[in-house]
Amino acid sequence: QVQLVESGGGLVQAGGSLRLSCAASGSIFKINAMGWYRQAPGEQRELVATITRGGSTNYADSVKGRFTISRDNAKNTVYLQMNSLKPEDTAVYYCNAAIVILLREYDYWGQGTQVTVSS
Repeated sequence: QVQLVESGGGLVQAGGSLRLSCAASGSIFKINAMGWYRQAPGEQRELVATITRGGSTNYADSVKGRFTISRDNAKNTVYLQMNSLKPEDTAVYYCNAAIVILLREYDYWGQGTQVTVSS
């Protein structure tokens, strides 16, 4: 059984920083792409950032220059450093990973971690 466990969310003032972590565990052969998505109340889930196994990154326009995604393949962990946070960044943040098990790739999601930015 594979699990993604997120940590690092919380309440922060506008302009502040938070660092999210997401660790994958279980019977994992390897992890391909990993990413972070977010969902604000009443909104659809949206992409925040993704990173390939080789380290290529992609960001939503709304977070470019403020957020940085990184990963540690040895630890099966992905991170999201969030700086210069804005109230509009308030959402539940979800980790996503494309995990290879027995030569097949499966899509996994974490349980979500709340990020609240006060003005």
